[in-house]
Amino acid sequence: MSQLTNDAPEGILLVDKPQGITSHDVVGKMRRVFHMKKVGHAGTLDPMATGMLLILIGKATKASQYLMSMDKEYTGRVKLGVITDSQDADGEITEERPVPELTEEQVKAEMKTFIGDQYQTPPMFSAKKINGQKLYKLARQGKTVEREPRVIHISRFDITKFALPEVSFIVGTSKGAYVRTIAHDLGERFGCGGHLNELRRTAVGQFRIENASTIEELENMSPSTLRKQLIPVIQAVPSHAL
Repeated sequence: MSQLTNDAPEGILLVDKPQGITSHDVVGKMRRVFHMKKVGHAGTLDPMATGMLLILIGKATKASQYLMSMDKEYTGRVKLGVITDSQDADGEITEERPVPELTEEQVKAEMKTFIGDQYQTPPMFSAKKINGQKLYKLARQGKTVEREPRVIHISRFDITKFALPEVSFIVGTSKGAYVRTIAHDLGERFGCGGHLNELRRTAVGQFRIENASTIEELENMSPSTLRKQLIPVIQAVPSHAL
């Protein structure tokens, strides 16, 4: 692809992140695509997760805090009966327990109790910083530190497929909610534990995954087509928030 010219591009780029790479890896790839350093993102996705990542190009990086505060929607799958140290499939299995003979209605009823405001303790395997250190770095050293619970909001938590020991779901959350912790907590409610086996972010605020482009698609676009993918910041962020 030829280098972008004229005035520096700016705007919000909707990227469908693949599994196995970090959000920072996506930023690096977009820096190369746009031939510019001023590129960021609004809301980390774990390497295991796929889906919507808001990439901020140029002056759009100023809107990162506002964009990160928007509600999120995810689809995912929890595997009951298997507990991992990271609360997801990337972690080491720490315990296995028998899964009770649950009905779909029992699981639905329990999931409904998650709706609303609640306190959630960030997992040790997370990018949250305490005293300047990222929790996951401490966790890899075998350390556990006290984490302050924080208020999150869950707007929906519904089953999309019921096939024990796995339950597929769709969940709507506020900023700062860890879906793997929600999956872990659901397993604990039934006494068997569980972990997040799959996660895909399908929406951030009004932005839907259906409108996102893959990294490969973006890498193969012409400069003029690339610019057309950029959403003006003013369409997503009130002027007073900039």
